[in-house]
Amino acid sequence: IPEKTRGTICLSSQIGCTLTCPFCFTGTQKLVRNLSTAEIVGQILVVKDDLDEWDHSKKLCNRKLISNIVVMGMGEPLYNFSSIRNALKIAMDCEGLSISRKKITLSTSGIVPEINKIGEEIGCLLAISLHGTTNEIRNRLVPINKKWDIESLFSCLRQYPTLGNSNRITFEYVMLKNINDSNRDAKRL
Repeated sequence: IPEKTRGTICLSSQIGCTLTCPFCFTGTQKLVRNLSTAEIVGQILVVKDDLDEWDHSKKLCNRKLISNIVVMGMGEPLYNFSSIRNALKIAMDCEGLSISRKKITLSTSGIVPEINKIGEEIGCLLAISLHGTTNEIRNRLVPINKKWDIESLFSCLRQYPTLGNSNRITFEYVMLKNINDSNRDAKRL
């Protein structure tokens, strides 16, 4: 995702997905398997190669076309946590790709028992695919809400380990006409 001041790469964690969110094309594809740590890091390396972002004399990045990472591609990253954690640690390490943890955001649909591990074990930023402000709507749009509803999700988020003024949680929200786009939806929560 090229912008004037930064470039963001969107990483996948799985081939396919189990969550079946109806607005997401990936939700129509069955889960094939989790990606390995090497395959996740490989996504970054392939893009850096395609953009010719390597200073071949120093084997370091000479110009940062890839400055940010979002784990928001295919799959639910918290269902492949160890591979995502290990890949992001490589991306953040100064001996690895040296991308700041504050330039990395992991997006989840709300796998409540695993959320705090993002802050504790990775330390990157957190995004929640919310898409609905009532359990009724969110159950339809993000079916995992039937297992961990809005109340349990927000209770967990209030305890998020790195939550503070400099580390806020981002909420993702696809607006669907006459489903979740009312003024009441905007003002709720």
